[in-house]
Amino acid sequence: MDYKIRLADNILTDKLEAMGAVVIEGPKYCGKTTMATQQAKSVMSMADPDTKDQNLAMAATNIKRLLIGETPRLIDEWQIAPQFWDAVRNEVDKRGKAGQFILTGSAVPPNTDDIFHSGTGRMGWLRLRTMSLWESGDSTGDVSLGSLFNASEHIDGTNNINLDMLAFLVCRGGWPKATLIESEKIALIQAKEYYEAVIRFDISRVDNVQRDSELAKRLMRSYARNQGTQASARTILDDIRSNESEEISENTIYNYIKALKKIFVIEDSLAWNPNLRSKTAIRTSDTRYFSDPSIATAALGLGPNDLINDLETFGLLFETLCVRDLRVYADAIDGMVYHYRDSSNLECDAVVHLNNGSYGLIEIKLGGEGPINEGAETLKTLADKIDISKMKKPSFLMVLTGIGDYAYKRPSDGVLVVPIGSLRE
Repeated sequence: MDYKIRLADNILTDKLEAMGAVVIEGPKYCGKTTMATQQAKSVMSMADPDTKDQNLAMAATNIKRLLIGETPRLIDEWQIAPQFWDAVRNEVDKRGKAGQFILTGSAVPPNTDDIFHSGTGRMGWLRLRTMSLWESGDSTGDVSLGSLFNASEHIDGTNNINLDMLAFLVCRGGWPKATLIESEKIALIQAKEYYEAVIRFDISRVDNVQRDSELAKRLMRSYARNQGTQASARTILDDIRSNESEEISENTIYNYIKALKKIFVIEDSLAWNPNLRSKTAIRTSDTRYFSDPSIATAALGLGPNDLINDLETFGLLFETLCVRDLRVYADAIDGMVYHYRDSSNLECDAVVHLNNGSYGLIEIKLGGEGPINEGAETLKTLADKIDISKMKKPSFLMVLTGIGDYAYKRPSDGVLVVPIGSLRE
């Protein structure tokens, strides 16, 4: 299969020039190894069943031998032998050169007792997510997110994604293999099988703690229903208990959520804290999201037709897709994606905040004149609350939509209306 260019390719190149080693993290099957091998000159795979036992024995007795090879040397699934961390750090110090190693992993190491140094100054980190619509070839890419921070006076872009196609893209997700499959039916199976692997194996294997696959299934179903909210573990627990007689503790729910975060299935959105003119209290709870929208549809047992027939659910899961894409694009322009909500219940779905202090406010709406107007009013209300004597004013206000033929700027208030199918980094 042909390799599809990832926005993270350039990030990896830059980090290899700056750091002795780069750690690539992300969910299984998001393309970490494939991306790393585009730049690695030698590869050592810890997950290869033919050599795993041999490599583990060598890691325990003479790990330096496993570090020998042309650089950058890729150590794939390094967390299987956590002692690689300090070994790589020491080797980077000895060689005194950048771009020596790439470490890939689909889970946080279950046991950090063998790790004695943070890696500060030697290691760089890169979070690889599933593919954005631009990377998978589904967005026209006519509107550059990065360019809006410099000039948003004029935008122009087209969108080729209709409602039916959008429903499919939410259910298919951004799994690289699925994006290369022409058959929609087979592509959807790929996404569902990822979910099955999580509940059957990965949630227990992450830290070698046996977990109940049925409870994992119920928890993920509840998490899917709470996408885009600040639902607490107690709320999720109550949701699970509503149809179950089994006694489950809140600590158990925390334990399962923590395990799902360790394998990058869950990626909640942090709260944004701007300087406000009023004394409105900002809510600091994280907002619940899966790392890919297809995880939510698989957890709920939904397909594209189900979303078309339930636009409210469709809108919630479309938000998950948009947040994923915005995170991919923000990474490429040195930014982060946050969520805003205050005690007056004023809420902004996404805030893209760059390291230089610039930021854009984004409301996510599936489409329609009414929801777009509602989103625009929310954005203007929040913008008016921000104390621009203490921080920059927003670079742009955007309603990010699912449907619509064109990207445009509203003449009445300057709010941008951009279909997700026209956006890129």
